Amino acid sequence: MSSDSARILVVEDNDTLRNGISFALRERWGDVQEVSNGDDAIECISDSRSGTFDVIVTDLRLPGSDGVSVLRAARERDPGTSVLVMTAYGSIETAVEAMRSGAFDFVQKPLDLDQLELRVARGVDHRRLLYEVTELRAEQAARQASEQIVGESPALRSAMDLAKRVAPTRSTVLITGETGTGKELIAALIHRASPRADGPLVKVNCAALPETLLESELFGHERGAFTGADRQRIGRFEEANGGTLFLDEVGDTSPATQAKLLRVLQEQRFHRLGGSKLLTTDARIISATNHDLGARIAEGLFREDLFFRLNVIRIHLPPLRERPEDLIDLAHHFLRELRSEMRHSIGGFTEAAMEKIRSHRWPGNVRELHNTVERAVLMTEGSRIDAADLSILGGPSAAGGDRSWRQELPAEGISLRDVERGLVLEALERTGYVQKHAAELIGVSRRKLNYMIQRMGITHPAWRRNRDSAGAAE
Repeated sequence: MSSDSARILVVEDNDTLRNGISFALRERWGDVQEVSNGDDAIECISDSRSGTFDVIVTDLRLPGSDGVSVLRAARERDPGTSVLVMTAYGSIETAVEAMRSGAFDFVQKPLDLDQLELRVARGVDHRRLLYEVTELRAEQAARQASEQIVGESPALRSAMDLAKRVAPTRSTVLITGETGTGKELIAALIHRASPRADGPLVKVNCAALPETLLESELFGHERGAFTGADRQRIGRFEEANGGTLFLDEVGDTSPATQAKLLRVLQEQRFHRLGGSKLLTTDARIISATNHDLGARIAEGLFREDLFFRLNVIRIHLPPLRERPEDLIDLAHHFLRELRSEMRHSIGGFTEAAMEKIRSHRWPGNVRELHNTVERAVLMTEGSRIDAADLSILGGPSAAGGDRSWRQELPAEGISLRDVERGLVLEALERTGYVQKHAAELIGVSRRKLNYMIQRMGITHPAWRRNRDSAGAAE
């Protein structure tokens, strides 16, 4: 962005004055838009299709919405926009209040057009400097984030490159891939490499909460909205204003929640549960799913119009079995992290251990590999991790298509119930006791796994906390 290249909006209800200001500014900057009232100005500012303005010159007293409302709309849309307010002689207090609300500068009427042009030029330069700082910080953040996502396979590099290209934009992003492929890491990379990096990155796991609690989590609620709502709660859309909202497992949302999400994406407006006040949000949406949303649309489980809203830019993360060249690098990366964290002196992996890593299909993807290395670091007694230290569930090879699992039967026999319990516990440990992911690992439905857990008497503190919070909200 050069100092003589800028997009400017002039807001003034006096036709003669507005035309004169626009003519003077257009001679230098060219792209000058003008409107005669506050409502039209806010509509121009909020139009996501037209991009943002570098400088807005607005009168404080306007028909419809006043200049302070125009200022607030500009700050919500893009905090980097330089807003210059015009005020009549004797209204200095109002101008000072506008400065406190975030105005870049103010000028008094009657206007000196030379002075106005000078202050607009300063606003353009200020905007340019902010843009350059943002770009440098985004590049640094992208480099730092890239260090956390290890791998040189073409499919992963392609996904990373697309994430970096889309980060500086406002585009909605849909990240697809199997459980454990690193979708959350890519979402964090996009946020940190974006102009919104100073804003919050708010994460919501849409599969972890029932419908009523999820809607409260997303949109907030007023006191008395439902039994147990004893105080007002700010929702995630409000919390993410000016930043990024990451909707993980968005494919698991209910039809009712999908309809409300669609409205927010279309209008950037919503109500808290039980509330009548219409709220606005400027949150960039990044969503992720391990489902084939096309198939879910065909089954009537996902709205096609919501899919089109979410799927502006799609980034697909390949499963670990499709990037075998990254396996050993990832294992060493996790070992270095864990060795530092646990103050362990393990030197590396034996050849037998690396061969075992290469031969496994890793259905739990990167998350499974990390947990396997973590257990090995805790359990090994040697200077290097050997094949026997790697506790890997199942054993189908990465090269073969046979996905069956073979376990040698001890001569003295074994209880099938004990084997079943051991597999369930192993799957739960590997997935951090997230039942949905554990069910996928052993090929049963979430409901079936929940039944097995209850029958076996398996418990975990996190489940108890979730039940307690759900009971309090009912």
